[in-house]
Amino acid sequence: MRYVKPMRLMMSIIGLMLLGVTMIVLSGCTTQPLLGEVSLSATSFNPTEASRPLDIRYAVGRDATVDIYLNDTGGEQFNLRRRDIRPGSREPYILRFDGTVPVDDPMIVRRMLPPGSYELVIVAEGNDGQRSEQRHNLTITGNEIGLPTIENLVVSPSIISPNADAIDDIAEITYRLPVTATVDITMAAPDGEVIPVVTREEVGPFEQHHTWNGKRPNQSLLSAGIYTYTVRAEDAYGNIVQQQGQLGLEDVGQPEARIVAAHIAPQRVMLGDVITVTMRVRNTGNVPIRTYGPPSGFAYTTDEVFSSVEEGRYTAQAGGFWRVGMDWDANSGGGPRRYPFRWAISPRPAEEWTIPGVEDFLMPGEEVEIVGQIRILQRETRMGFYVGLIQDGVGFFQDRTARTIIEVGF
Repeated sequence: MRYVKPMRLMMSIIGLMLLGVTMIVLSGCTTQPLLGEVSLSATSFNPTEASRPLDIRYAVGRDATVDIYLNDTGGEQFNLRRRDIRPGSREPYILRFDGTVPVDDPMIVRRMLPPGSYELVIVAEGNDGQRSEQRHNLTITGNEIGLPTIENLVVSPSIISPNADAIDDIAEITYRLPVTATVDITMAAPDGEVIPVVTREEVGPFEQHHTWNGKRPNQSLLSAGIYTYTVRAEDAYGNIVQQQGQLGLEDVGQPEARIVAAHIAPQRVMLGDVITVTMRVRNTGNVPIRTYGPPSGFAYTTDEVFSSVEEGRYTAQAGGFWRVGMDWDANSGGGPRRYPFRWAISPRPAEEWTIPGVEDFLMPGEEVEIVGQIRILQRETRMGFYVGLIQDGVGFFQDRTARTIIEVGF
């Protein structure tokens, strides 16, 4: 029992030592200033000639909200940092100042400050409401640099319908830059999604031209609605200007169709006889499909192609038009010799088309029957005919379908 008191005494001493260490640590923390040393890498700065930005270093001893701004001699304030949260740190924070400041203007994003005398102000506010600030003088030298401009900006048409019908599928963006600049163009969707169109592209002081197809960069479709475009240009000194406007998307979709059924007959003919192909075609997409002739019922010979009949009026047109066609195995030609026999995907005579004699539309969900005829003049005893679905200038969405052997007697 005589060892109990010394043990208690030792434990008390250890406890007091730990308490003392804790108090010292806490004392060290609480003595850290809210806003510590502030220093500038230079008190005079020429942003037009400097190879690197001006470094503004500042220490924050405790968690704080920091404001950093410049005042000119007329009392105007230019914010560099606004209500930035900064945890307390033993290492200083560094703000790199290139001579430009953000501007509260819809057409100017950043601009270089003109030469002159400025007062740099750094304010820190702790979580307990305590405030601390420091002020330093800064002189900006060099020549005043004018802002770049985006001249004669035109986005046309104002409403596009990206549905691959070759009618207002894309928007053209044209403008002029008086100086070399780095350009960004974005489209902001109604839900806030921002779609990049041009990203950090350096362009010269010339007339500029870009296009947008109404889709994301991965070519996925966007929803119909009103989009806000932003054309932004940044010069070599960090000045940034922009212009904005609105562009509408409507009738958005990807055209789709299928040959549901096809029948080629008769399967035995004499040279000079006619075979008939009957096809049922359905618009399986959600947008109308443009089509043009020859109309259903048109008759070819094996010596003709779609581009040679009717004085060439049905020569392939770019992009937006769909037709059904027929070909045979031994026909090895390219271009118009590929599916040389083509018909409009419309059961109506040409005079009843949407634009009479020019084009018609197959509406979403609509299914139609198309008939074509071929007079056999080719001296082959065995011909393998097949049908396909063609989008002019794009490709063959169904190929070598409903292949049928036709025997030809001489």
